[in-house]
Amino acid sequence: MWLTNSSLGRKVVMSVTGLFLILFVTFHVLMNTVALISPKGYNLICEFLGANWYALIGTLILAAGFVIHIIYAFWLTLQNRKARGNDRYEVTTRPKSVEWASQNMLVLGIVVVAFMIVHFAQFWAKMQLVEVMHEMGCETSAFAVGYAADGMHHIENAFSQLWTLPVYVIGLVALWFHMTHGFWSAFQSLGVSNNKWIPRFRTLGNWWATIAIALFVIQAVVFDKAAMAVDTHVFRVSHRIGLVSKNCTTPFSVEKQLIRYFPDKIIPKAHHWLILHGRYTCTARNPKCTSCGLTDICKEYQNKLKTVQQNKQE
Repeated sequence: MWLTNSSLGRKVVMSVTGLFLILFVTFHVLMNTVALISPKGYNLICEFLGANWYALIGTLILAAGFVIHIIYAFWLTLQNRKARGNDRYEVTTRPKSVEWASQNMLVLGIVVVAFMIVHFAQFWAKMQLVEVMHEMGCETSAFAVGYAADGMHHIENAFSQLWTLPVYVIGLVALWFHMTHGFWSAFQSLGVSNNKWIPRFRTLGNWWATIAIALFVIQAVVFDKAAMAVDTHVFRVSHRIGLVSKNCTTPFSVEKQLIRYFPDKIIPKAHHWLILHGRYTCTARNPKCTSCGLTDICKEYQNKLKTVQQNKQE
């Protein structure tokens, strides 16, 4: 088959899948921009793009394009190295007409893939995947299912981690280099090779990638603010200890009350303390109250203690 047997065919596949992924990045950054303007609107979009059949078809098409692009990238790189043989070691300087990104597309691609794996683990695995597993009858927690479509909750949870912002910045910088070169070179592989249109596509690609990545970086910086992202552990511990009232029935309401008690500087630490306390001491089943150092201020423990004393008196 021409698309797999010839070098030109493989470049065409790389170009088409690359442009397709650039369109997806554009859609993604516009979708994230809604989160800055209207959190409720962003959550509605997340709900619309949940485990619905059209969203799943789109996810499968996107995944196929992503996988094909990666496979063909490695395929073409190995083919080019094999064709050059030992000649690639004879040139140690980069010609002025050759971009740095063009010589490092594979490395940039690997960085982008690593970044995407982190991104998928923080969002897709906790949102659409959870809904799909629930629909298939797999065991999933009620909390995870209930907040699978709450995009703002997952954004706050992700960017409450200290390492998230620097990882995203590194990944987005690599994506910028990858997109700026990939945009115009895709059109060149598709047959546009004259001196009139290639400079235009270079300029268009630079502007397109710069605006998209700049928006991503701005979003990451804005989202990276002091926040008490509420997961199952924080939700449970906060209610048991009595840090929040019984009326706080949603993660957002719990977060709103918790941030009143902590200065912005220690919110990230307090967030991790609550998570660790819920994970190892104040567990969902069989909490280790005897080894807990917060029993004197824990409302649930004090209520249990009063109940035991009353039963003894009776």
